[in-house]
Amino acid sequence: MNIEKFPKVTVILRGYTYSQTRTVVRNLVGTCLGSVEITMNTPGALESIRKISQEFGGQIMVGAGTVLTYEEAVEAIEAGAAFLLSPTVFEKRILDLCRERGVVSVPGAFSPSEIRQSFLDGADIVKIFPAGRLGSRYVSDIQAPLGKMPLMVVGGIGTSNVQEYFAAGASFAGIGSGIFLKEDILNENEEGIRGSIAAMEEKMKSMEEKES
Repeated sequence: MNIEKFPKVTVILRGYTYSQTRTVVRNLVGTCLGSVEITMNTPGALESIRKISQEFGGQIMVGAGTVLTYEEAVEAIEAGAAFLLSPTVFEKRILDLCRERGVVSVPGAFSPSEIRQSFLDGADIVKIFPAGRLGSRYVSDIQAPLGKMPLMVVGGIGTSNVQEYFAAGASFAGIGSGIFLKEDILNENEEGIRGSIAAMEEKMKSMEEKES
């Protein structure tokens, strides 16, 4: 996949039921939040990935998060995941599997060495985690000597601060609780969910206007 077309913001859904997940995804269709990550440590994750991918895969990129083993990577891809994310580095055979299956790989990394090695091993995007602990300057600091890289910031990122990370050079962001009120998702409050999406879309629009 051409990662330039990968959505700038991925919505992270961890620990929600299929119905709750579906409610969020249904309201994401047609917005600038064009991808959703269902974490593998969510009960019934594979079934949710399979059903959501089948119903919305043509409109939203559906991926698997918290992928820690090769076996989980295989299961997630077979369930229909279009991308795989992890809080840790991927072993090379997971990266090779993603490339063979046309799945976007997003391993996690913390240090400049881990980031660089992940790209050398074949990662498409590298997820800086936990980005909120490191601060936005970390993104610009590591790219000064290493050059521009497709980095995704995850952990402590939300509607209120995502702009500073993009300004510092991040290409993508993964956001969970930083967009939605947990109660809105648990209660499937679509009005509240749509309001949160609109707030993030407004933030993204203002960023684009400043860049143009």
